[in-house]
Amino acid sequence: FNMECTVYMGEEDIKRQALNVMRMKMLGAEVVSVQSGSNTLKDATNEAIRTWAKTAEDTFYVIGSAVGPHPYPKMVKEFQSVISRESKKQILEVEGRLPDVVMACVGGGSNSIGMFADFIGDEKVKLIETGEHASAMALGEPGVLHGMRSYLLQDEDGNVQLAHSISAGLDYPGVGPEHAYLKDTGRAEYVSITDVEAMDALMELCKLEGIIPAIESAHALAYACKYAKKMVEELGAKKAAEQVMIICLSGRGDKDVNTIADYLDGKGYLN
Repeated sequence: FNMECTVYMGEEDIKRQALNVMRMKMLGAEVVSVQSGSNTLKDATNEAIRTWAKTAEDTFYVIGSAVGPHPYPKMVKEFQSVISRESKKQILEVEGRLPDVVMACVGGGSNSIGMFADFIGDEKVKLIETGEHASAMALGEPGVLHGMRSYLLQDEDGNVQLAHSISAGLDYPGVGPEHAYLKDTGRAEYVSITDVEAMDALMELCKLEGIIPAIESAHALAYACKYAKKMVEELGAKKAAEQVMIICLSGRGDKDVNTIADYLDGKGYLN
């Protein structure tokens, strides 16, 4: 469309997502390194919104995460809902019924709200989201960030605290507002996974299936393994084997190879 594109990205994420940065530059985008706060998604979003506010007459603001002021979370859910529409169609063709559980990772919440969208009305389908150990859902309190009211990691004075995750995609101190609603109504369950558990699951999938998942996705994989064991304990092996789970593999891990290499080297796997 002959339109200029400027991508705001935290300095830390530029290092962690070097492959994605190179691809964006090759496609003609200018990538701006944001050096403030935690140097991650929150700070990049801050800078993008500031720039948009100053240049709104000739600039469009675009974000892929389900966060920010209305109508952005709603727009992202609509676009991402193709994941659940296709998943529902495929599972009905393969299994002849809906799944018992649908599982996805959550940072800002875009892949998970898309994964849940077409299943929210099916009350027999359990919805589970997994995040890093500093998950806003597990530890956060209601607050306002980037023009939305949701659960945020914050101190007693309401100042937003830094999140931590080995995954750039989950390194956000809040979550999309519809996720807060799903939590409060009890429709979805939110659980935490540690960096170590996620990386163990990532390596397990690599070894068993030859698939390198994104580190974000590995959080969902890690809890899927835990949940499968829980089902065996509660239902018995025979009934547990009849359960159907859908896990959203939200991305490929080639973008994360530098982070994976550093982690594995630190654990002595590459020696």
